[in-house]
Amino acid sequence: MAEIIQKDGTWTFDGDALRLTPGRDKNVGLLRRTLGELVVPLQALAGISLEQGKKSGRLKLRLRDGADPLLHATGGRLTEPHDPYQLIVDSDRYGVAEYFTEEVRTALLLDQIPSGPVTEYLLPGPSVPLSVSAGDGTVGFDGERIRLEWNWKTEDAKAAAGTRTLAVADLTGVEWQPAVGLENGHLRFSVRHSPTKAPAKYDPNSVELWGFKKDPLMALVAAAVQARLPHPATLADDRPREPEAALPSPTAPAPAEDDHDALLRRLRELGELHRSGVLTDEEFTLAKQAILKRM
Repeated sequence: MAEIIQKDGTWTFDGDALRLTPGRDKNVGLLRRTLGELVVPLQALAGISLEQGKKSGRLKLRLRDGADPLLHATGGRLTEPHDPYQLIVDSDRYGVAEYFTEEVRTALLLDQIPSGPVTEYLLPGPSVPLSVSAGDGTVGFDGERIRLEWNWKTEDAKAAAGTRTLAVADLTGVEWQPAVGLENGHLRFSVRHSPTKAPAKYDPNSVELWGFKKDPLMALVAAAVQARLPHPATLADDRPREPEAALPSPTAPAPAEDDHDALLRRLRELGELHRSGVLTDEEFTLAKQAILKRM
């Protein structure tokens, strides 16, 4: 098991999944603290990287496209304090971070995890029920229905429609957009057969966000709803398909074995020898490093 403990949080890897626990430091974003511990299966990962600076660096996870409803709903717009897939690392812990990175990368190679998109969510999304107050309204979600209630800051034309209740079955999408500069953000629910181009300020199916502290929590609502909508991969069913490549003739000679595949097989063999006790930890580490350098 590999583990790195920092003020920003603790990441643990057991070979099958990463457990991301936010720290209690004041710089940890509200969204991460509210989301709590996150378990990411290895199959959901596309890669991991370590960025080193003079005083501190960052461990970053890259998830496969479509694996996490939170990333899909927010469209990569989560800022650093709220991004659960980044961990600030002190410079004196770079050695541990490098070891952690290598362990995850090796597991991805051994298990031959592809980096391409997935066809179903591999993370469940935030738990429900949820209720968040920010901007000009309060959003509650119980897993089936969304309730929108307005406050005294809501535009009269929008508030006049009263409290809104939307069924997940009637939605075609959800989007969270943070406030940037002078541009306000929003949490918008797209309702089937009710398209609108109205700004969130006037749209009764949207909450307008002004860049205040609790705005990121609306992303949790967006993620919880997104997890219950059809996976985006299913939307590609109606797109024209590329013609399938011709299959090789059964009488054609087999291609020569690729060096990369041979090295992957050797890594798996080393892992089995290590687990069975034939190789010591030191012997396994040295042999694994030699193979990774060749790759």
